[in-house]
Amino acid sequence: MNRELFAVTTFCSVHNIEQSFIASLHEEGLISITIENDNEFIEEDQLHDLELYTRWHREMGINPAGIDVVRHLVHKLRNAQNELNSLKDRLRYYEPGED
Repeated sequence: MNRELFAVTTFCSVHNIEQSFIASLHEEGLISITIENDNEFIEEDQLHDLELYTRWHREMGINPAGIDVVRHLVHKLRNAQNELNSLKDRLRYYEPGED
């Protein structure tokens, strides 16, 4: 299975972010780093999350531990919204139709 890898150094250069920030995200368990030939890489499927975390860090000054908390809260909020939508759909089934 081929996987697309992106160099951490390239990501940091493009996004003007320190490599220590990426290392901190890795230590928090927010991203995985693959090491090949003494170089650090991230997988393509993590780029969206990594760019989001980078924006949160840069624009709101959130540190990696805070990013983990915000990520968890956003996940819970999305789940609650999905459940609310599901319950609304079920409730519509029992509402009288407009004839």
